[in-house]
Amino acid sequence: MVIVLALATLVGACFAFAACNNESNDVAKVINYKLTDEQYAFCVNKGDTELLAQVNSFMAEIKENGTFEEILNKYFGDGTPTPVTSAAAGTENALIVATNAAFEPFEYTEGANFLGVDMEIAKLLADHLGRPLVINNMDFDSVVTSVEQGTCDIGMAGLTITPSRQEQVTFADPYYDASQVVVARADDTTFDGCKSAEDVAAILESFGANIQIGYQNGTTGGFYINGDADWGFDGLTATGKAYRNGSLAIQDMINGNIDYVIIDEAPANRIVDSMNALA
Repeated sequence: MVIVLALATLVGACFAFAACNNESNDVAKVINYKLTDEQYAFCVNKGDTELLAQVNSFMAEIKENGTFEEILNKYFGDGTPTPVTSAAAGTENALIVATNAAFEPFEYTEGANFLGVDMEIAKLLADHLGRPLVINNMDFDSVVTSVEQGTCDIGMAGLTITPSRQEQVTFADPYYDASQVVVARADDTTFDGCKSAEDVAAILESFGANIQIGYQNGTTGGFYINGDADWGFDGLTATGKAYRNGSLAIQDMINGNIDYVIIDEAPANRIVDSMNALA
C-alpha cells in the first residue's frame, strides 16, 4: 500500500510538473470581436480612368477563375506564399505600386522580396498589363498622397475606403471585408467577460485618459480612438498613441509602455501569432 501511494504521489507530481511546463508562454492576445465593418480597395489617380477600368476588369477575372481564392489561401489557409520582386526605380513603362510593407498578411517583406495578398495581386496585374512592377514601400499615410500626386500609379496597401480618401483618389471595386480589433497582453483579463463587440466597445468607452491605446498612423484604428467624422466615430477618452506600424505598437504594449492596441483584424492575428511563437 505504501508503495502504491508513493507511486501515485510520484505520478501526480509528474502530471503537475508537466502541466506547469505546458502553461502558455503567450505574450499577447486578440480580442476577437469586430469593432468596425470596412472594405479594402486599391486606389488610382482621379484622372486615370483607363487604369481604373483595367484594375476592375482584372480583379473580376481573377475572382471568377479562382486565382484570387488561391492567393487568399496562401495567407489564410495552407497554401505557400509566392515572393514578389520589384524592378528598379525608374524602369521604363513600369506599374508603380505604393504600399506600406508592414501590414502582414497583405504586404510585408522577407529580405529583398515582397509578400502578401496585395503584392501577389500587384505582380499578376503588372504581368496582365505587360508592364514591369516597381514597388514603392513608404509610410502608410503617404500611400494615398503619392497616388493623388501622380508619383505612383496605384495604391495597394490594405486601404479602407473612406469619404476623405475618395476626395483624393478613385477607389476600384472593393476586394476584402475588414474590421478593427483590440489587442491586449496575454495576462490581461479586462475583456474576458465580453460576449459581443458592444461589450468590448463599452469597456473601451469607460477608459479614462490614463489608458494608452496604440494604433498604426493613418489607419482606422486611429480614427476609432481619436474620433472621425467620416466614420461617425466620437472617439475615446483614452489616449491614442501613433506608431509607424502595428508590430511596433504591439511590441510597445508587450513591453508595458501602453495598455492596448487597436488595428486591423488580419494583421493583428498575424503579428500576435508571430510574437507568441517567439516568446
